[in-house]
Amino acid sequence: MVPAIFLSACASQKDLSYVQGEVSQLKQESTVIKQQSAGSYSEMTQYREEIASLNGKIDELQYDYRTSKKRLDMEDSLLVRKVDDLENRIARIEQYLGIESTGKDKSLVPKVLPPPPSSSMSSNSSGSTSAQSKEEASAATGEALLSEGLIKMKRGDYAGARESFNAFMTGNPKSPKVADAQFFLAETYYNEKWYEKAILEYQTVIARYTKSPKRPAALYKQGLSFAKIGDEANAKARYKDVLNLYPQSPEAKLAQKNLDKK
Repeated sequence: MVPAIFLSACASQKDLSYVQGEVSQLKQESTVIKQQSAGSYSEMTQYREEIASLNGKIDELQYDYRTSKKRLDMEDSLLVRKVDDLENRIARIEQYLGIESTGKDKSLVPKVLPPPPSSSMSSNSSGSTSAQSKEEASAATGEALLSEGLIKMKRGDYAGARESFNAFMTGNPKSPKVADAQFFLAETYYNEKWYEKAILEYQTVIARYTKSPKRPAALYKQGLSFAKIGDEANAKARYKDVLNLYPQSPEAKLAQKNLDKK
């Protein structure tokens, strides 16, 4: 009887040791799994952060795209949606001024005078001048004409200023300052209070020189010109164009002030 009990006790001890061994192994495996899970979780967190960063960049690009598209749509609105109203208004102004026009394609570019003769552009005693010398002389003459026009405008000689600006545009058609000369030409009419004519000349800057830094000012000053002749609807439209197209420009603040007064 005793041996049977002893054997049973031995068997139970062996089973207990086996179970303890299994439990210890399971604990070790559990620890390894936890460590692996922690590593995987860390990697997943990193991936999630990278994905969130990429999503942020995508959102930023989409915002930039929408902003650019909105600006382009506004440009289209400026040049297309309102073209009928502007053409009608300009046609009435042209009729008032007695300017001839044919068909729907009306030229708003003022007639220009030929540039005055300049000694710097004449040939030398031998009758030959290098191409480089001619270009330099032409550039110098152009700058002189532009400066001359600004001086005349400041003195109140608006007709003389227009002659200089027109001569500059004729002699330097590819100059980046042609848009400036056109804007200053419009300014001479505005300063003379000939607002109908100023509207036409500002329109040339707006329609032809779309990348010119003078374009926001041309839009704003055209709005002022419309207001001066009592056309508040077109004046407001131009102020809004400035705000929509060039919200960071100094003219935008002035346009907003004028709209707030309405």
